[in-house]
Amino acid sequence: MYENELNALKKAGRFRQRQIFDENLIDFASNDYLGLANDKKQFNKAVKMVNQYESHAPKASMLVNGYHEIHEGFERTLAFLNRFQEGLVVGSGFLANMALIESLVRKKDMLFIDEEYHASGMMATGLLADRVVKFKHNDPNDLEEKLKAHTTGRKIIAVEGVYSMSGKVCHRDIFEVANRDDALLIIDEAHSSGVIGDTLLGLFEYYGIEPKANHIKMGTLGKAYGSYGAYILASSEIISFLVNRAKPIIYTTAPSVFDTALALVNIEKVSNKSEKFKKEIEERQAIVKKITGVELKSLILPIPVPDNAMTQRLQQALIVKGYLVGAIRQPTVEKPILRVIPRLGSSKKALKSLLNHF
Repeated sequence: MYENELNALKKAGRFRQRQIFDENLIDFASNDYLGLANDKKQFNKAVKMVNQYESHAPKASMLVNGYHEIHEGFERTLAFLNRFQEGLVVGSGFLANMALIESLVRKKDMLFIDEEYHASGMMATGLLADRVVKFKHNDPNDLEEKLKAHTTGRKIIAVEGVYSMSGKVCHRDIFEVANRDDALLIIDEAHSSGVIGDTLLGLFEYYGIEPKANHIKMGTLGKAYGSYGAYILASSEIISFLVNRAKPIIYTTAPSVFDTALALVNIEKVSNKSEKFKKEIEERQAIVKKITGVELKSLILPIPVPDNAMTQRLQQALIVKGYLVGAIRQPTVEKPILRVIPRLGSSKKALKSLLNHF
């Protein structure tokens, strides 16, 4: 039924399939930035936490009886650490973006979204009809110009803290633009929380910005925090509105209790040992700069590749040598790249060896 479409993808070098990679490969592909996905001690801490309760599964949506004490403790801890009024645990980053964009942009409101925002946000914009404006990637001047053209209703801006494919950090002036226009500012911190900032809390800490009533921070638990799920941090008013109007929160089973517990113990570990983690991040950034000349602000190193076929050939050649890197093709990126993650879970020696192959 879809044979022609699949053949077209194969011809363009864009065909994809799931694959279980050899566990012995040295992992420079995953978003497990701090190496917590392999930490059995943390896993056992989460098991112990969940075992204190009669129920270990959510059983229902959060508004029925799926809201667990572990969910509540997680939300309070994350809100406290990040200096936001309130938090909300969500099933995934995809659902969090869908929830924010689908519910916050009401009639007469307008969403201003970075043209390279994550696919989950772009998919959500399809629900908004003509209430969406895309602005040039990480360009506060273009954003400001486009904000001026909208004079009624609320203005909502959506950007990423660190962009997932380029590794670029969000421009600081976007905060100033949002404040001047009294706009809500959504920061997707999926790739910045746990990676940047003095204690690795993400973009707000990186720029020394105190969260305000117009700020919304969302992020995932499946990257630096070594688990699965997501969160939204905002004012109590906005969190209450989301609980009442966001369909991906109201009509889905509450997030996994165990995954929330695992994220909580990992976040506490990152908070307690942030100096150690930050030092290790900086050491890997220094290795990348010394060998490639590229100065990383995050833990994402994109390496441009001429075409899709070569991207896959290079990935396979590195697999033969014992390394796994991401082979990223369209439509995820405009031009294909090898995406190298100098994560803490793989040794500095292995990183040097990998980079020298390039």
